[in-house]
Amino acid sequence: METLLAEYKVKRDRTELILRKVNSLSPIPKILSEVLELLNNVNTSPHILSKAIAKDQSLVLKILTIANSPFYGLTKRVSSIEFGIMILGYDEIKNIVSAFSLMESMKNKSDQYLDQKSFWMHSYLTATISKKLTLDMGFEKSGEVFIAGLLHDLGISVLHRFMHTDFVKINELVYSGIDYNEAELRVFGMNHAEIGETLLKNWNIPELITDIVRYHHTPALSQNASVSSSIVHLADYITQMLKLGELNWDSMLQLDEHIFTTLHIKDINQLGEFIESYREPLMHQMESLKYLV
Repeated sequence: METLLAEYKVKRDRTELILRKVNSLSPIPKILSEVLELLNNVNTSPHILSKAIAKDQSLVLKILTIANSPFYGLTKRVSSIEFGIMILGYDEIKNIVSAFSLMESMKNKSDQYLDQKSFWMHSYLTATISKKLTLDMGFEKSGEVFIAGLLHDLGISVLHRFMHTDFVKINELVYSGIDYNEAELRVFGMNHAEIGETLLKNWNIPELITDIVRYHHTPALSQNASVSSSIVHLADYITQMLKLGELNWDSMLQLDEHIFTTLHIKDINQLGEFIESYREPLMHQMESLKYLV
């Protein structure tokens, strides 16, 4: 056991070294740095901010689509970025722009090991379900939970783009019968949740979001964000159970039953009914999201 732990530590140190280099390999996108600079200026008006965001029409489309999602919970239709800023607020816009910029900077070409369209569809759906769960269950921090849901599997994308040879090794180990978590530990000394957390901390993403990403498979272990981590965990689980936007990386996902207490769910039967109630709106959501990926 000690030998194995020592081996994991060596591989973990190597992985963390590579992740520190990812920042220079994939610097903060220009649109993000410009928007963040404007948001840090107390005199920035919604009009000025909207003009900056409008330079990236792909980003505009994503923000409007997400804001108008039935899962996002807004009562008024958002038809312009300026109106979206006034409705959502600067903090929410900052989180959305940051998340989408991160996603774009980590994208890679699809191959036999990871289909980018399926991966980001899963990320979008997990985010929108997380937002809806937070609102339906009466919890706070729905904006942060949405962003964490969007970024929860960012570590997988990072591995695919920057450590592709090792990414292939993981898939080969899984093909031989080992689950993804064990395969990640054998190859990287850490799993994709820890990798995502490490990268997000390097990007100075708020601690609540990084904590949710770290514990989205093991919410019971989270000391600072157990409720939010449980929500993203459940959203991830829902995509698998309904087979809508699911990800093969989660094919062996086990439900952390601590969420029953944390989220005030009576039993597995109530959970099953709750999950099924999400099927129809989730199918509609997939239709609107397919144009974004």
